[in-house]
Amino acid sequence: MTDRRKALGALGESLAARELEQRGYLIVARNWRCVEGEIDLVAERRGMLVFVEVRTRRGRERGTPEESLTPRKQAKLIEVAQAYLEEHAADRDWRIDVVAVELSARGQLLRIDVIENAIEERR
Repeated sequence: MTDRRKALGALGESLAARELEQRGYLIVARNWRCVEGEIDLVAERRGMLVFVEVRTRRGRERGTPEESLTPRKQAKLIEVAQAYLEEHAADRDWRIDVVAVELSARGQLLRIDVIENAIEERR
């Protein structure tokens, strides 16, 4: 991953965390990693554990942030969430939210959308 792409991701995660805190989420962890992968943010809201995937895009040449979330990435997020629950012996309600951060080509914030329960576990 290039330094520019890392910086864009870090900016998006910071903006997302701030937005979530303003909406009453408590950020528990950032960039939590395990063998299965990484989750951008782990939060709590109204007694529920919330795993948050942040998708940041600058410009729309490659689509919207939401469109970048492939089925493969969704499956990986579920795996990582389950690993977190096992590691922390967390037997509680949980969900995966997506925060879409869209910036202009010049880096100005255009929008932040919080999509609750965006990814559901397939049974």
